[in-house]
Amino acid sequence: MRADAERSTARILEAAEKVLAGDASASLEKIADAAGLARATVHRRFASRKALIDALSKRFNDRYRHGIDQARVGTAPPLVALHRLTESAFEIKASYRLVVDLSYGPDDDVLAGIDLLFARLYESGVITAAQPTWCRNVYLALLHEVYLLPADAAELADGGDEVGARSALLIRSVLGALGGKP
Repeated sequence: MRADAERSTARILEAAEKVLAGDASASLEKIADAAGLARATVHRRFASRKALIDALSKRFNDRYRHGIDQARVGTAPPLVALHRLTESAFEIKASYRLVVDLSYGPDDDVLAGIDLLFARLYESGVITAAQPTWCRNVYLALLHEVYLLPADAAELADGGDEVGARSALLIRSVLGALGGKP
């Protein structure tokens, strides 16, 4: 792809993230306007709305993989990695709300990274639940529920910024559900 086409594609995806996070049914025309491009340019890069959503899903998974790498789930102390991954996950969910709402979830590589983290949490004695897949499913389900809480929810009153409060609640909840200790 030519450099200008790559820039246009990046602008479209960035605009789509923002526009669709606020209005999941926004038209491609609205996304084109937000990107500062003609609608025809959006249609040239993405033949359909599904193609655009698929590209956003790929970016979502790329960001999740980056979050797993940054959390160092394979090498950092497991509880530290859990905290890092959780903060990253809330930031990702906020940016990719439409992808998450459409049930485009983490891909197999992302799931494997989360499973590795929960296996390490078990091996280090932080949690007593031994099945990484079960732990991951509990984590992702609670992540979604904590994400849905309104900003003024009493459960988030533990202080800190919104991401920090949500992260703290999620980690407490996950550890409690999986027989863990902070």
